[in-house]
Amino acid sequence: MEEATSLDLAHAKMVLEAALLASQEPLALAELRKLFDDDLGNETLRKVLEDLRADWESRGVELVNVASGWCFRTRPEYQKFLDRLSPQKPPRYSRAVLETLAIIAYRQPVTRGDIEDIRGVVVSGNIIKTLEARGWIDVVGHREVPGRPALYATTKSFLDDLNLRSLEELPPLEDLGTLVDGAPGGDLPLAQDAVDDAAHIDEIAEEIVDGAADPAEASDPSAESASPTDPESKLESARLH
Repeated sequence: MEEATSLDLAHAKMVLEAALLASQEPLALAELRKLFDDDLGNETLRKVLEDLRADWESRGVELVNVASGWCFRTRPEYQKFLDRLSPQKPPRYSRAVLETLAIIAYRQPVTRGDIEDIRGVVVSGNIIKTLEARGWIDVVGHREVPGRPALYATTKSFLDDLNLRSLEELPPLEDLGTLVDGAPGGDLPLAQDAVDDAAHIDEIAEEIVDGAADPAEASDPSAESASPTDPESKLESARLH
């Protein structure tokens, strides 16, 4: 089927703008193509989206491409003003939660035992539940050892909330806590003692990096056996989208 004409593309841009502004979640290209009965190819669609992004460059809201797709987000420099409409101070994540999240993000997939080996302390079940409830981690398989412990990895929602498209865009470990603090929807109760900053992350950074210098190569999924209900494809989607 022939691609749309220049005039049609101008109309397509308006349709995309309306759909993205109306959606509460990022929309993938496959979803956006449905708006046009698949008349627009992915390359043409990306070009129209880039044109739309340029149209919003001088506004308080920007069009961003995250792991799950495209969405409009408030520019960070204006968030402090919007916070005045919601004066309650969002809770900050505890040291234990941030350390656990950092280990999973940079060493995934990992078991609870792996996390405890690096942190040197027992990992409370509440910490895992906090991160799962936040939608930032998920079980992506099981290690084929006695007990078949669950393997945890970060999700697309984790990348979406940090405005990232892939794990390769993760910041230096010492910056992760600050990035998490600025993520939208940080409304979960803290698991343990809350702290005012995340500078403690670098205390375990060396151990994390020693085990995986490159986030993209933190663990080889082929070395782990995923359960039938958690296929390897789910792990790859969580890690490399």
